[in-house]
Amino acid sequence: MTKSQVLERNAPIVLPVKTYVVMGEIALSGQRFRRIPHPYSGQSADVESLLSDNVEPWPHLTELLQNYTADWVKDESKYGHYESVPTPVFENQIFEGPDTDVETELRLSNIRLGRYGDATDDEDPTTSGRYSGGLFSGRFSGRSTGSDAPDSTVTKASKHYGGAPLLPYEPVFNWLAARASVYGQRTPEIPTALSSSGGLKISVKIASLNFQAGLVEPWYGTICLYHREKREKLSEDFHFRCLPPEFQDEASNYPRKAVFSLEAPSPAICLLVQLEKHVTEEGGITPSIYTRKEPVHLTERDKQKLQVWAKMIPFREPFAWSILPLFDAIVTGGVGGFSSPTNSPLPPGVLGSALMETSLDSDGRLIADSKPESVSVPVLVDVPTLHRVKENYTEEMLLVEHPSGQSSMLSFQEPKRKVQKPVKATLRLEIERLGSDDHETDCISECGSFNNYSFDADSHSLGASFSGRSAQGLESTKTFHNGHQKSNSGHRDLQAGIGSSLDLRRSEFRAVEFRLGPKPEPLSQLLHLLYVYPQSVTLNRKRNLFIRLELRVDDGDIRKPPLEALYPRDADSSMQKYVHTQIDANTKTPHFHDEFKVQLPTNLSPDHHLLFTFFHVELQTKLEAPKPVVVGYAVLPLLFASQVIRLDGTLPIAKELYPNYLKDNVKDRLEYLDDGKTVFKLRSRLCSSLYPVNERIRDFFSEYDRHILRTSPWGNELMEAVNALKNVEASAMLQFLQPCLNMLLRMIGDGGETLQVAAFRSMVNIITRVQGETSDGDERNRYLVQYLDYAFDDFGGRHDPVYPGLCSVWRSLARSKAKGYRVGPVYDDVLSMAWFFLELIVKSMALEQSRTYSETLPPGEELPPLQLNDEVFKSIGQLYDCLLTEVQERGKKGLTLANKLNSSLGFFCFDLLSVIEPRQVFELVALYFSKFCGVCETTIHEYKLNFLSIICDHDLFVEMPGRDPTERNYLASMLMQELFITWDHEDPALKAKACRILVQLLCKHEYDLRYQSLDDKLYIAQRYFPLVGLILDEMPVFYALSSSEKREILVCVLHILRYLDDGSLVKSWQQNIARTRLFFKLLEECQELFEYKKAGADGLMGAMPVNEQGKGTLCYSEKLSPAVNHFLSEASRQDVRVTKSSPGPQWIFPQVSPDASTFWKRVSPVSNSPSSPNQPHSLREALAQAQSAGRGAGMALKESLHPMLRQKLDLWEENLSASVMLQLLEIVAKFMDAASSQAIATDYTKLDCITSIISGFLGRSQPLPFWKAFFPVFNNLFSQYGATLMSRDNDRFLKQVAFHLLRLGVFRNESIRKRAVVGLQILIRTAFHYFQGLSRLRVLLTITLSELMSDVQVTQHRMDGSLEESGESQRLRRSLRQIAQENISTDLLRESGLPEGTLSALPDGGCEQIWSWAGVHELSNSLLKAVEAAVGHALLGPEVMTADKYATAEAYYGLARAYSNVPDLHIMWLLYLCEVHQGNQSYAEAAQCAVSVAGVVMQAIVSKGDHMWGKEHVEALRKICPMLTGASFGEAASAEIEGYGSSKLTVESAVKYLQLANKLFVQGELFHFCAEILELIIPVHKARRAYGQLSKCHTSLTSIYEAIVEQESSPIPFSDATYYRVGFYGESFGSLNGKEYVYREARDVRLGDIMRNLGNIYEPRVIEGKQSLHIIPDSRQVKPEDLHAEICYMQITSVEPVTEDDILESRRDRHSSKSVTTVSARVFNRFLYDTPFTKNGKSQGGLEDQWKRRTVLWTEGSFPALVNRLTVVKSESREFSPIENAIGMIETRTAALAGELDDNRLNEGDHPSRLQSLQRILQGSVAVQVNSGVLGVCAAFFSGEPSTRLSAQDLQELMAALMEFMAVCKKALRIHARLITEEDQEFHSQLVIGFQSLTAELSHFIPAILSGF
Repeated sequence: MTKSQVLERNAPIVLPVKTYVVMGEIALSGQRFRRIPHPYSGQSADVESLLSDNVEPWPHLTELLQNYTADWVKDESKYGHYESVPTPVFENQIFEGPDTDVETELRLSNIRLGRYGDATDDEDPTTSGRYSGGLFSGRFSGRSTGSDAPDSTVTKASKHYGGAPLLPYEPVFNWLAARASVYGQRTPEIPTALSSSGGLKISVKIASLNFQAGLVEPWYGTICLYHREKREKLSEDFHFRCLPPEFQDEASNYPRKAVFSLEAPSPAICLLVQLEKHVTEEGGITPSIYTRKEPVHLTERDKQKLQVWAKMIPFREPFAWSILPLFDAIVTGGVGGFSSPTNSPLPPGVLGSALMETSLDSDGRLIADSKPESVSVPVLVDVPTLHRVKENYTEEMLLVEHPSGQSSMLSFQEPKRKVQKPVKATLRLEIERLGSDDHETDCISECGSFNNYSFDADSHSLGASFSGRSAQGLESTKTFHNGHQKSNSGHRDLQAGIGSSLDLRRSEFRAVEFRLGPKPEPLSQLLHLLYVYPQSVTLNRKRNLFIRLELRVDDGDIRKPPLEALYPRDADSSMQKYVHTQIDANTKTPHFHDEFKVQLPTNLSPDHHLLFTFFHVELQTKLEAPKPVVVGYAVLPLLFASQVIRLDGTLPIAKELYPNYLKDNVKDRLEYLDDGKTVFKLRSRLCSSLYPVNERIRDFFSEYDRHILRTSPWGNELMEAVNALKNVEASAMLQFLQPCLNMLLRMIGDGGETLQVAAFRSMVNIITRVQGETSDGDERNRYLVQYLDYAFDDFGGRHDPVYPGLCSVWRSLARSKAKGYRVGPVYDDVLSMAWFFLELIVKSMALEQSRTYSETLPPGEELPPLQLNDEVFKSIGQLYDCLLTEVQERGKKGLTLANKLNSSLGFFCFDLLSVIEPRQVFELVALYFSKFCGVCETTIHEYKLNFLSIICDHDLFVEMPGRDPTERNYLASMLMQELFITWDHEDPALKAKACRILVQLLCKHEYDLRYQSLDDKLYIAQRYFPLVGLILDEMPVFYALSSSEKREILVCVLHILRYLDDGSLVKSWQQNIARTRLFFKLLEECQELFEYKKAGADGLMGAMPVNEQGKGTLCYSEKLSPAVNHFLSEASRQDVRVTKSSPGPQWIFPQVSPDASTFWKRVSPVSNSPSSPNQPHSLREALAQAQSAGRGAGMALKESLHPMLRQKLDLWEENLSASVMLQLLEIVAKFMDAASSQAIATDYTKLDCITSIISGFLGRSQPLPFWKAFFPVFNNLFSQYGATLMSRDNDRFLKQVAFHLLRLGVFRNESIRKRAVVGLQILIRTAFHYFQGLSRLRVLLTITLSELMSDVQVTQHRMDGSLEESGESQRLRRSLRQIAQENISTDLLRESGLPEGTLSALPDGGCEQIWSWAGVHELSNSLLKAVEAAVGHALLGPEVMTADKYATAEAYYGLARAYSNVPDLHIMWLLYLCEVHQGNQSYAEAAQCAVSVAGVVMQAIVSKGDHMWGKEHVEALRKICPMLTGASFGEAASAEIEGYGSSKLTVESAVKYLQLANKLFVQGELFHFCAEILELIIPVHKARRAYGQLSKCHTSLTSIYEAIVEQESSPIPFSDATYYRVGFYGESFGSLNGKEYVYREARDVRLGDIMRNLGNIYEPRVIEGKQSLHIIPDSRQVKPEDLHAEICYMQITSVEPVTEDDILESRRDRHSSKSVTTVSARVFNRFLYDTPFTKNGKSQGGLEDQWKRRTVLWTEGSFPALVNRLTVVKSESREFSPIENAIGMIETRTAALAGELDDNRLNEGDHPSRLQSLQRILQGSVAVQVNSGVLGVCAAFFSGEPSTRLSAQDLQELMAALMEFMAVCKKALRIHARLITEEDQEFHSQLVIGFQSLTAELSHFIPAILSGF
């Protein structure tokens, strides 16, 4: 991970921040360029020595030195300039549903947590997530807004209702990622020297060295990196020493700590530690004292002897060595993170990547945490056992890992070489992985990548005297200069162990890294070194041999001092003339492991050579210190050693050297050891950036020198050298790439035409091959990019600029190709590398611009544009045109090169905008779009979009001028035009891409720190506002787009409108009505597309429909930007990263940085528990699950996200919906204000522009902030436009508003419900003001309430399964009650943000306040009744509706009554009730429903003044259906609402329902009602002259009257129904408990039948209530106190309908209704039943003891009714004594007989029927055998004890009743004698005999009876 990825997300600076502190800034070109001192120039003495040499005779060396030491020049504006604002912060939006109250829950939660009223910024961030705009001055605050601005000055913008919609739509906007999405986008490349990504850096510090024998003599050592498998050193040696206290004053500046660099960790990489000591004295103390097992205690004498010898002898010998694997868990516990055993001394992954904290960047990728404390943790490591061998060792003898891998023991590769006992010593190292902060301050002291690669075949030739070989494979070295580094105060220093004393004067040594990778790199450091490694010497006898090395300039005199070119072991010491190796004592074949570092001369000559001198020394002390003796000499010429990267060979050893020993003739005279055999083996490694090993490059340098110095006219040699560069291997050329390119450019700039063409062609070939072989698939080679961005400075102004010559030679080549000349393959190469040359041209121009104006430029001013001469600009134009032609031709063929070239041209214009006059660039842009005009082919059109994306990304795009001085922003105009053309293209991909371009541009402006003031935002909005006009002019183009594309465009439109001034917006509305309506149609699209639909929410409110929850593409969110889906996709790929530090896997999502912590703000911590096995952990698994899920794939994909990401996704979607809706509300409010102030001259009669928007607001799920802002706007709307909105034209709108306000009244959230109540009160206020009453509003609210009740869940199940009223219904009723509660009205208004006098405020033009709380209360009650009826109907449930026809009918009847003020609804429920009755075969009740419906229609017709019927006809219907109340429907009819009202109340509908009633009455055999109904239908047919219908009516009347006659003539009285009184007693009956009803049943239903039916209905309910049911069959009075609580009682009594008013006082029995009623009297509301009883408690007794109780019941209506049962509303009773009971019995019989005698049929001559009835009654009256009743009465009351208890008056009344009875019987006999024939004479005689016998019997009790008969 590069350092730039850890920096601020959108920072344009690609160099590390701390680097700037060191570099400083030199004003080369004002604010455009930054001078960066070369990281490797002048930082050490060796570089200074190279620079001090005179190199003027060698211009190529001058160029090389200049290349490695000159300051880098970086163009700060090349990759755009972007200053990002802080990351937006969003708050959780609360979207309430009917059954949610999240707001209250959060408030209570805060109270419980103690945070109420004390929220921090983190807990309550702003919705917009933006810092205040007033914090920034604004780039355009002082400029005019131009012609786009209104006439008035820009006013201060009003406060917005919510945040900008663009922010939550694109919450993870990343400017760099947005730019990277453009094809061919340029990305900056940081040079390795300035990058912290150049591998792994490890710090090694010597903590302590302890010996068992004690530290008594000086110890020295080296540490280096070593690759065990490749057997190669990876770094140079780090020298250290450990001195006893006696040697402290002799300590030189040895560094204490070394820094090693690695390209990548590997288990084979280790630290090779070697220890050496002063050579052992012969006969002295042997080194075995350090290897003994038992402790050794040296005497003071021994110690003194060792110390004296150490001070005397300077020579050292190798002693011990060891290997420390850095990345092997067996030894160090996995330092590199490859494994982490629990017993390791190091923490897991100290130097690896396991401990690197990770987080997500804005692209969803894991990035390393930049906190140094997370990676820099120093640890102490004890080096494994130090080994000592009998004889010295070589690299081939180094140990390898034991094959078993079971232990850390090491063994020799050669079995003969035995390991001695291990050294009893402990070397402790402090190892630390360095973070980026540990070396950034020293990045200048570091060397960049140094790469030397294998030379070509021409460089492999070696001298005959050498048997060396070249290195196989590719090698590279990365070097660091020795330098100081400040210690990090944040890291603790681990103290050295007791007994050791380390030198502390020097802090750190940076070692050279020898890379062994296959990838070459350019040489970026001035380095001219040769590492020499003496290996071994083969002698014929044993010696104490060591070698001295020196660098000599010639071979003239060996006594001359050599060059000071050898690096000392002490870093602070000066360069040395001589260095020597260790001593390998007493051996024939001494081995050496020393490393010598040689600084080579700047210019190598054939005489420069290395001289090796071999010495033998005696290792014993005599009178003086031993003196070395020369054994021989060996010579290595530097030119030979410099021709290969790595030399591995042997040399002969000469016994003596003569002057000029390098000459061939002298070498032949030299005497060699061992007969001239090559006995000296050595290695060397060349690290030079001045001397190329490739012969062709050296030849090119040589010819370049001649050309520059003009020593001879250039000819074929120069051309051949230039052309030969084409054949140099890319790896070799890459090392000297930058100086070679500079030299070729020099030739192009000042050479002749032929040389220019040759140099240009060679340059094209070089960069093409470099691009192809080292690009790693990238479009732009990073080495070429680094050259362009940093190294190239156009010769520092020392020569003419490059761009004229480069443009000229390239134009010539392009024109030759255009003319048809053969130019060869170089033209394709130059096209593929056009980006390189175009950027080179621009930088050359920019450098000239900077050098031209920087000296005279005032501080703080921007550079003026570079004035190109006509010839150069013409050349550029012609070249540009040729390249456009290539794009067009190759693009039509679909070649990739055309797309690359198109992007390069775009960046060329992009760069030129900052350099030359912008209007000149616009000419190139115009040339481009003239070549590709209009709608092109898909490929070419895509090129145009790429081109636009590139040039519009310019950081000054907002401020660009027009092509003409009077115009503004030519690029913006061109952009909008091309975008709109693209939206009309047939390719969907291009449409989506065009939308993305627009969104990304606006995001760039919005997130840019420079454009945060209101003036800036206004200026930007005005630039883009014409796009809205283009959309409105071609709306079909917009409607043809997909939903995602519409969202992209609309969010941009809203963003533009948000910051646009009111004047410009109003001006657009003033154009015409149609355009304004289209404008608001766009806003309606916004409502639809940005509505927040939460899956699984309640269906009543804004829920995502089931059929929409799984449709669409498999993306995480269809509402948000596609960039969000990409972000989540990248993040989901990382969600399976786990750490092994805990028992279970953990999600790793730490914060990016403290400043960006709000990105994951308020996200619940992730559980450490293992994830569910069903939870997908990767994108692939999520997609698989989603595809298998079918329709729910979209939701499955979203559910697969990590909970944190899913919560962030919901948060963004919520905020997007909230901000869009609030922005729309803000626009609507502006329109209202403009229309009210008559700023909009057009006429909007219905305000249909905004009414649909308001309806959309109310009909969708909205967050709480929206509702808080909405109702003040809602109040203003009805205050300003109440008359318009309340008109009949807006019925649909009012219905929608009323419906949604009532719907909001269902919500659990108290805040929303209160605002809904206020909204309803606003409607009521408006109705009062404009209609002087609430009749029309009552109808409207009743209608909408009816519609709402179908959506509201009015019931819910209890735990036992029964139904109860739901919370929604209760809340709705509470809201309806609150409408009329005057005492809380003020509080409701205040909480809704409205003035307290809102309801009493007069409208515009009003003069009288007519608000009436009484009227509001009446309205509230009517609505509450409708709710109660709906609840009652729903509580029945389907089972009750099926079984209990009585309750079902009552429920429907209750609904019909509740909606009686709305004729349509009233009729609807009556018809439902009619259907229910017909299903139950209750035809009389069904007919009454039809009559009631007809009555409703008839009343409405009469109220409208229709003369078809009059009030008398309505009264006639009321006689048929008394329940047709006298309430007038005229008010409802006049208040016609769209879809409801008098339009359906016609004469035809009335006739239809009257005919239905007639049909049902016929089925119920109630013919007398049919006649009256037909009498109402006949006038209609007469008026319309429907004679056919009249004929049918009269025919029906005939049949009806005949049926009536038949009923009346029937000997058995006709009864159309039976009636029963039913009383309910018991808690299980619920609301029926204690009530009495009269049931109307069919005439064939007997008492047992109704008992069984009612028992079946109510027994299950009683059983559920854990009670039993008992039916009381008699009619005795029920006393509740006598009933058992565990029993439910039902009393069922047969009752008879009565019509007489004095029936209660009458003593007569009700055995026959024929005497008291007629067939026509069929409407009853009173009922009677008698109950016999005795005083002794028995129900029956003798006549003298038999009492009777008569009860009369009054019902709440009349039968037949709309229901099957009516409630008893009144009951009266009277008791009759036995005598009164007897008198009543006699009077009943008398009345029955008298009724037969008075019958009209007597006069009509109907003798047969008359005779039969009379005979039946006479037989029951006068026959003695059946007349015991009369005789029994006489015997009971005229004899015995009862006659004494009765009063005389009672006896007289009884006698009178008997006398009247006998008189009527006598009269009846006379009539019977007249009517009978001879056949009945015998029967008549029997009747007479019976009458005489009865008279005789009665005379015993009443003697006076004989006188009367």
